[in-house]
Amino acid sequence: MNTSTFTFDFFAPCPRGLEAALAAELADIGAQRLPPGALRAGDIAPGGVHFQGGWAACCAANLHSRIASRILLKIAQRAYRDERDIYALAHEQRWEQWFTANETLRVDLTAIRSPLKSLDFTTLRIKDAICDRLRETSGARPSIDTMTPDVRVFAFLSASDCTLYLDTSGEPLFKRGWRLDKGAAPLRENLAAGILRLTGWTPGTPLYDPMCGSGTFIAEAAQIALDIAPGIDRCFGFEKLKPCDLAAWRFLKNAALDARKTTCEKSIDLHIFGSDISGDMLEKTRANLARAGIDAGRIPLKQIDARHMTPPVSAAGIVLANPPYGERIEVRGRNARGELRPMHRADDNSEAVRFQRAQPDADTADSEFFHALGDALKQRFTGWRAFILTSDRKLPGQLRLREAAKTPLFNGALECRLFRFDLVAGSVRRRAGDDAGRS
Repeated sequence: MNTSTFTFDFFAPCPRGLEAALAAELADIGAQRLPPGALRAGDIAPGGVHFQGGWAACCAANLHSRIASRILLKIAQRAYRDERDIYALAHEQRWEQWFTANETLRVDLTAIRSPLKSLDFTTLRIKDAICDRLRETSGARPSIDTMTPDVRVFAFLSASDCTLYLDTSGEPLFKRGWRLDKGAAPLRENLAAGILRLTGWTPGTPLYDPMCGSGTFIAEAAQIALDIAPGIDRCFGFEKLKPCDLAAWRFLKNAALDARKTTCEKSIDLHIFGSDISGDMLEKTRANLARAGIDAGRIPLKQIDARHMTPPVSAAGIVLANPPYGERIEVRGRNARGELRPMHRADDNSEAVRFQRAQPDADTADSEFFHALGDALKQRFTGWRAFILTSDRKLPGQLRLREAAKTPLFNGALECRLFRFDLVAGSVRRRAGDDAGRS
């Protein structure tokens, strides 16, 4: 199967709320990494973006997309009434052109408003259809591996149609390969990268994360500033598919390796800064930065309580933070003043973690913390813009700041808001009733 001149339909899923950001990113990848017209961004759909292109577009999207969760290659789509129709659709496809029975297989299915009674049974029927097809064409059936399969097939059911996809990514694309500690409720790397794009941050603009945890935001920002492709140090599912255009893949990967080498050798002032109350977390940040190909010495890190933070540079920039939300989590450790502090984020937590729900004064401690954090922003960061991700819609009232914008986002299944605060001189406190009825 010669795919060098083929044009395929792809779908790139992403965290909900980042669809427009992903569409813009895919357009950038097509313009900057490929010949004109090689990647054509298409329609935005809930939870992802459609695009078209050849094998090089598939490789480039996997290698360079910071926001996509996967790159799925569309195999077939047809209306269905029951599981027999879906089995027939899967059985008709020429899977033998894509992989052999020697590769292990996994089938995943998602559905929205499907009338079928059992999605598990439907998944099994798709798996049977693929295995039956390969046995008929090659005399052998592939083995099933749900943990580390060579090939993944995804099926999506709407109320009327079934769409079959081949996964070209393998492991999800947010798994860059550099993060050592994931914590109790990790902020995924592709969500962090999408948030950076939503803030409008560009390399050279000061960026400060005052609750950096193990460094997700600052590592993503540093890789953007140094033009380090997010997938440069990992493998992809398309490498195990029979039609893989190895020449196109080698060209793109070598170009990415050269770009990383060139930028990392330059003395570029990144203007990226981080701080955290926990010295242990800062050590993990440094280790993660090193694994991400970034000299930790290029990113100043400081151990300090966020309530006592000050601007790291004189020029105004962007404050970006992911404070505690959802389950309240305590990281026990001494801050830079030697005090035991309870507040920390749900992202990238240290080993000393415990839930605070049983503590009667937890809400009071939260309120005091955020009041002090809001005061620090108002009093010391005039001219900056602050972006804070939280699931607590009352956060602006707790900070006593008026948001300039709010963007709904999802961290996994958890609905959040990305609040933007424009920190101008003379920021006013909210009146007591300001937050009543706000969404």
